[in-house]
Amino acid sequence: MKAYRLFWIPRVLAIIFIGFLSLFALDVFSGEATLFQKLLGFLMHLIPSFILIIVLMISWRKPIIGGIMFMVLGGAFSVHFRIYPSELLTFLIIPFSLIAIGILFVVFGRFTYLQSKK
Repeated sequence: MKAYRLFWIPRVLAIIFIGFLSLFALDVFSGEATLFQKLLGFLMHLIPSFILIIVLMISWRKPIIGGIMFMVLGGAFSVHFRIYPSELLTFLIIPFSLIAIGILFVVFGRFTYLQSKK
């Protein structure tokens, strides 16, 4: 597989994950609140997505640093939202996905770095 294809794999997975996580913010529109309260709640629910977008922007230029940040965020999400391996399905969807994306950024970032040195 060529290095330019490896470049896109973790980035596309991160974008898909951010979109998936952002879907959970839409649940605020089902309540009995004013439009302002719903929009404020929507923005509050999107804070993790905004953080992940910032980390993705960092990862785009510095994949190894960004990959480490994704792995740290996977651990932080696990602790903050109290998702532990005892809840296996939830753990596999949220924190493990971030950790896997981080590992891919580090591995493919290192691989493309070594390929550029040849």
